[in-house]
Amino acid sequence: MIVASRLGLVAAVALSLPVAPGLAQTNQLETSIALPTISLTFATSYIAEDAGIWEKEGLKVSTRLISGVGAPNAVIAGSIDFTLMTGSTFARAAVRGQRMFAIANVVDRPMVEFVLRKDLAEAAGFKPGMSLADRAKALRGKTIAIDGVQSAVHAFMMLVARKGGVDPEKDIRLSPMSPASMLPALANKGIDGYAASLPWTTQALARGDAVMLASGPGGDLPEYTPSAYIVLATRAQVCQARRAVCERMARSFKAAAQFINEKPEAALDLLKKRFRQMDPALVAAAFEVSRAATPKDVRISAKSLDNSQQYNVNAGVLKSEDLLKSYDGLFTDEFVR
Repeated sequence: MIVASRLGLVAAVALSLPVAPGLAQTNQLETSIALPTISLTFATSYIAEDAGIWEKEGLKVSTRLISGVGAPNAVIAGSIDFTLMTGSTFARAAVRGQRMFAIANVVDRPMVEFVLRKDLAEAAGFKPGMSLADRAKALRGKTIAIDGVQSAVHAFMMLVARKGGVDPEKDIRLSPMSPASMLPALANKGIDGYAASLPWTTQALARGDAVMLASGPGGDLPEYTPSAYIVLATRAQVCQARRAVCERMARSFKAAAQFINEKPEAALDLLKKRFRQMDPALVAAAFEVSRAATPKDVRISAKSLDNSQQYNVNAGVLKSEDLLKSYDGLFTDEFVR
């Protein structure tokens, strides 16, 4: 998860865009969304704002950055209307009695990449076409950085390790740290590799410090696709009391996903402005990878929620007895059909 940037990523602040002629302002509905971090994982939200999609839908959306689980907690508490969160966290909250309501699925596979220091990859005999299982064998005895224990990123690391017969609890030394610290630690050989969301892996590859060990958006771990990796969630009461807000918000994210898939050049231009202090080439490289995980169909399904939960069970961050058995009353696809 991304919480800060030594690379100079801009803060999650709205970009000022001109109002398109003819847009009605009198019936704008006010609402709010919390994002847990700054990452291309949340590109649909950035595009919904920066391409004027919210405005076209008659929404005035206040965006707040609330780190980690603070974002869904703010929704549960009623101080924020919407958030983007992993489907597994959504399900775990429901198991604990903190039921939320999902109305769109904006990332349909694990948005995590795993890089390994180049010298170690060469020593392990990495070559094009090598299977994930063979690549993962190189993890034995290595020190790997993640953003936090029991996170979705940690789960990805553990699933990849097990592909190579490596026990992630016994054969790997964990080094939790902020994503901004990972590349310097890798360059100084303080760690051997790291797993992170984009664009944190992109620069390590571009600089030649690391090679790709595994990429969720690139198609590794296909058994978890389709996954409700990132869902647009709210409280059921919001949709009951202010149905129009839910309808417009869901349509906005559907339109943003379509914009990313159908107008990639325009989407990239907007993202370059938002991440203006980052090398444009790196933004472009990261965007191409993240676009692959942006579904054209943002409807949520029970299957995608199942895969999201199984991802965590198989990784070992969720016990099978804690699986949510029923999704009744927890999601709908009616706003994005």
